[in-house]
Amino acid sequence: MNRFPAFPPSQFLLTCIALAVAAAFPPAFAQSSPQPAPQPPAQPQPGVADDKNAPANVSAEQMTGRPDREVILERDVEIIRGATTVNADRATYRIPEDEVEAEGNVRMRRFGDRYSGDELKLRMDAGQGYVLNPSYRLERNNAQGKADRIDFYSQEQATVTDGTYSTCEGPDPDWYLKASKLDLDTGRDEGIARSSVVYFKGLPILGAPALSFPLSDARKSGFLPPTIGTTNKGGVEVTVPYYVNIAPNRDLTLYPKLFARRGLQLGAEGRYLGESYNGQTRVEVLPNDQQTRTTRYSLSSLHTHILGPGLWYNWNINTASDDDYPSDFSRTITAGSQRLLLRDFNFNYVPSPMLSTTVRLSNYQVLQDPAAPIVRPYDRLPQININAGRQDVNGFDWNIDSELTRFWHPDLLRANRLVINPRLSYPVIQPGYFVTPRVSLHATTYRLDSPLPTGETSLSRVLPTFSLDSGLIFERNASFFGQRMTQTLEPRLFYVYTPYRDQSAFPLFDTAEADLSFAQLFSENRFVGSDRISDANQLTAAVISRYIEENGAERMRFAIGQRFYFTDQRVTLGTARNDSRSDLLLSANGQLTDTLSVEGNIQYSQTAHQMSRANYGTRWSPAPRSVLNLQYRRDVLNNLEQVDMSAQWPIARRWYGVGRVNYSLPDRKVAEGLAGFEYKADCWVFRVVAQRTPTATEKATTSLYFQLELNGLTRLGSNPLEALRTSIPGYQLVNQPTTPSPR
Repeated sequence: MNRFPAFPPSQFLLTCIALAVAAAFPPAFAQSSPQPAPQPPAQPQPGVADDKNAPANVSAEQMTGRPDREVILERDVEIIRGATTVNADRATYRIPEDEVEAEGNVRMRRFGDRYSGDELKLRMDAGQGYVLNPSYRLERNNAQGKADRIDFYSQEQATVTDGTYSTCEGPDPDWYLKASKLDLDTGRDEGIARSSVVYFKGLPILGAPALSFPLSDARKSGFLPPTIGTTNKGGVEVTVPYYVNIAPNRDLTLYPKLFARRGLQLGAEGRYLGESYNGQTRVEVLPNDQQTRTTRYSLSSLHTHILGPGLWYNWNINTASDDDYPSDFSRTITAGSQRLLLRDFNFNYVPSPMLSTTVRLSNYQVLQDPAAPIVRPYDRLPQININAGRQDVNGFDWNIDSELTRFWHPDLLRANRLVINPRLSYPVIQPGYFVTPRVSLHATTYRLDSPLPTGETSLSRVLPTFSLDSGLIFERNASFFGQRMTQTLEPRLFYVYTPYRDQSAFPLFDTAEADLSFAQLFSENRFVGSDRISDANQLTAAVISRYIEENGAERMRFAIGQRFYFTDQRVTLGTARNDSRSDLLLSANGQLTDTLSVEGNIQYSQTAHQMSRANYGTRWSPAPRSVLNLQYRRDVLNNLEQVDMSAQWPIARRWYGVGRVNYSLPDRKVAEGLAGFEYKADCWVFRVVAQRTPTATEKATTSLYFQLELNGLTRLGSNPLEALRTSIPGYQLVNQPTTPSPR
């Protein structure tokens, strides 16, 4: 995220302009990381620009004067000294002072920047002088402008009088900044602009009597661009952030936000980065919400700290004042639909690759949706994991995973659970096949705070498991859409046996039945968590075929798999299923051409003769900034059937349409929607985007974004780019240069 200088909130654009006139960029600081990411400044050629004793090379069609004192040059004058070159119709070069006076079609180049004017006076060694009525172009960001005068006081200090700046080409730019005076000091990394105005399409849109700004990529405290937007929950929203550059590795952003319907929200985000630690904390407070008449707030904090080799801790803390806070104040579906706020602390110790230890404390704040209430998960206070293992010990791999957890809940059963799970395998891997037999033992003990209905306060279980994983790999030369490739055929068999043990009396703290997938087909336990260990006498059969290019890239993959049960499943979390086989899984995905990719996944129930789950998708991207996505999803168990379409597409010269529709077929309504357009001029972009985001079962937030981006300057308005990237896979900035890249 670009950082901007300090000045009145409505004048934020002026900062970057004045910065660019000083032949530098606005400071950059990535929001996603506490570490600044500056761009390296343009450097002169070594041994040339830094050598003040370098000789001056002088040429012209006519030279007169005294060679040791003063030389008068006429017609096609050129004077070169280090990184500075001066051309003119006429010039006088005073050798003792190393000073040039030039007039008539004056042109000067310094470190890649170009100036042209009517008259120039410059001391070549000290960089002192002036240019009258100059036009200039800055090489690094292709910026240009005009001025009445530019005074150079040294290699580091200059003043621009009545100057303009723009990244637009041509004599009549669509936008430009005009300032009465810019005082620039690259040594102190500071500039001051006075009486500055930004013009767009000939109309003044922003102005400031005075402002200060940095002259390089170094960060500087000051106001950031204000954002303006609107939602159906808060009405018009105006945010004016202020950035505080505390230190090179610490900063603070204050962002007061005014909601037309709710009042003034105060927010702050602090970030820090050290050699052994990093983190960020964000706080928001709305003292008196005009809608609810309550004080509303949220807090999120992330921190990681390395204490020594193999020793570190981290935390992730989140809280909100009420159940509706995410839906009222979030603009993304991820944040808006979040109902479980994690509070988690981890302490980790890894003394060697063979051993690791983790101590975890965690619980959740539940934000309830009245239309779809959820049960609060158990707190883990604490959870201790000790894992040990080693590979290739005389051909054997061994692992021991152990876990001790204290489960606490304000309303439900509380207990301690100890799990020990040793595993031993002997993998045999060859170029054309692999065989991996494995045995494991799952031992579990519970100590309950209160007795069960049977009167028991302790439970235990020991279950062995044997598995055998095997596969073959065949290859042949093939072609795919006329391109030479290698096709593989990879059949795989996976057998698992676990004896039955009645576990109906065991409590459920963290366990659920896993969804069927290709990864789950090759797992030993049908359940996620340790409260249930599935009985198994089953065989998984699968076949995978891949098309691989000569460079090793996978172009296409096909897969089919199914699990076969030799005995009925007796350990369940609901209705027992006595089918002799699982649903059939089929999958295909890949890149058909350079512009077209497809994917498809089917879960088919042969017992019910219907698709339990299915999703199909395709992406077509025939050119840069042109992408069309189409996806169909169906889940019979959850009564879900959706068609999802999204696109970024040129609709006319310089015009791009953007949109997404996620349509629910059972409900016959749009679940999520986004629509808008972008206009790309040579040096600016305008965006308008409307978005509808569901935030709860019967609630949704509608947002409207307007943004004007002045290339090389800043973005004005509310920012829709995160919404566009999230909603439209493959979205590209319309003003970002694109270069062909290999597949």
